[in-house]
Amino acid sequence: MVNEEIFLVAVPGLEGPLAAEAAALGFAGVKQVPGGVVCSGDLAEAARANVVLRCAVRVLLRVAEFRVMHLAQLDKRAKKVAWTEVLQAGVPVRVEAVCRRSKIYVNKAAVQRIAGGLEAAGIPVAKEAAITVKARIDDDLCTISVDTTGEALHRRGHKEFVGKAPMRETMAAGFLAEKGFDGSQAVVDPMCGSGTFVIEAAEMALGLMPGRSRGFAFEQMAGGSALGGDRSLRRGYLKNGEAGEDAPLRPMFFGFDRNDGAIRGAVKNAERAGVAELVRFERQAISDLTPPDGVAPGIVIVNPPYGGRIGERKLLFGLYGAMGATLAEAFRGWQIGIITSDGGLAKATGLELTAFGPVDHSGTKISMWQAQL
Repeated sequence: MVNEEIFLVAVPGLEGPLAAEAAALGFAGVKQVPGGVVCSGDLAEAARANVVLRCAVRVLLRVAEFRVMHLAQLDKRAKKVAWTEVLQAGVPVRVEAVCRRSKIYVNKAAVQRIAGGLEAAGIPVAKEAAITVKARIDDDLCTISVDTTGEALHRRGHKEFVGKAPMRETMAAGFLAEKGFDGSQAVVDPMCGSGTFVIEAAEMALGLMPGRSRGFAFEQMAGGSALGGDRSLRRGYLKNGEAGEDAPLRPMFFGFDRNDGAIRGAVKNAERAGVAELVRFERQAISDLTPPDGVAPGIVIVNPPYGGRIGERKLLFGLYGAMGATLAEAFRGWQIGIITSDGGLAKATGLELTAFGPVDHSGTKISMWQAQL
């Protein structure tokens, strides 16, 4: 028997929103740990996690855990793992291993022994395989997992246009959750780029499955395409306005940008995501920003440029100052979230801000600076 434990990989710093999401969606035994969330479940539950979780980066199914002191012992234990309960004979996999503070300390040697166990079960090993078996030997404890995701979960499958320095969907979902977004509030992004925050908010309001438009590694595993459940629209989840199948849809999620190309790309992304009725994108400078007509105060969330990302830092103080002045004057009653790696730039807004974070954004530590106006 394989272990029935799932590890949900989080964006570092956004473990909390992922744990809350997993618990709300009925995953059992949810426990927040550094780097992610542990919960109980089998391959079918791991498949469901891939399809329904917005904040997870990937989903690992832990298939074995044991103490190991030398390579011969690892070779023997790898041959005893019930591989075919999860993997299909004849479907190739690749193997990755990391060894730390252990008597087995050569990664390549560990890979070779685990590959031997797989091949003994009739599962070929190939460097370019779509399915990955991951082994971690830490303090002589070997944990073996199967990556049920494949391509990382921020790739929802319907975004073709990507702007400069984009915010990944999994990270956007985590920041929205941290702001308390539940589908009922309006969302405004004054520098929307490819529209990630706006589209993610609209999908959440409609109850769209984040994994509805893409494939997963689990589809090539035992049980294959029967796993993952129904990926269709869940209309009853709609919270803006009247709920239900026939509820009229009106724009609740708004993106603005100075760049015409970004706006055109964001519109196309929204159309492919199936949320065009709920969103509106317009070309507009931050200094001209006003609250959208017909909506109650909600959330302004923005990922502006910062010095280590695009643009020189000294040139950005004016931009942040103008943004702060506009928000303070026009957006009374709104919640604000400004995402940046630079606390000095955040303070240049002149707003009374508190920081949530840090969060690891591709090696850069960023925070969400928050205010209630």
